Amino acid sequence: MTFDPTSYGPAVAAILGDGARLMPLGPGTPNEAVRAKLAAVELPNACHAGLWLYHDFLDDSHTISQDISTSTGSFWHAVMHRREPDAFNSKYWWRKVGSHPVLKQLVEQAPSVGYDYTTPQDFVDFCERVRGTGTPGEDIAKRVQLLEWQLLFDHGFRAAGG
Repeated sequence: MTFDPTSYGPAVAAILGDGARLMPLGPGTPNEAVRAKLAAVELPNACHAGLWLYHDFLDDSHTISQDISTSTGSFWHAVMHRREPDAFNSKYWWRKVGSHPVLKQLVEQAPSVGYDYTTPQDFVDFCERVRGTGTPGEDIAKRVQLLEWQLLFDHGFRAAGG
């Protein structure tokens, strides 16, 4: 997949830049410079949850994702908890996700960034092992996390008719 932020409109492109930011595996620091843009952009909730997460606003993303009663909402919720980090809660939400088309895409595409994606629970464990180590494994996990984010954002956008 080639991720092109401009395909989601100018407001989203302005928020994402090139869409290739390697988010931290942990909570990160919210990017206050984009808060007003995030609050103003009109998107489906599943996309909005992702945009807040992309810029490290975990609480805002959580508020949105916990109110989305779909597997995509549970997916964003699981990712947010993985980043807190709260592996137990993340794995709970992964069980709620069940079968999701983005998981199949991750199995197919994650090897291109150096990771053999099997299950989201295994990826949670991998993130737990490499978070904060500064190792090549941490860089790989960040690249998989970015791919996961891009695939899920695109899925949510397309599912809403974008």
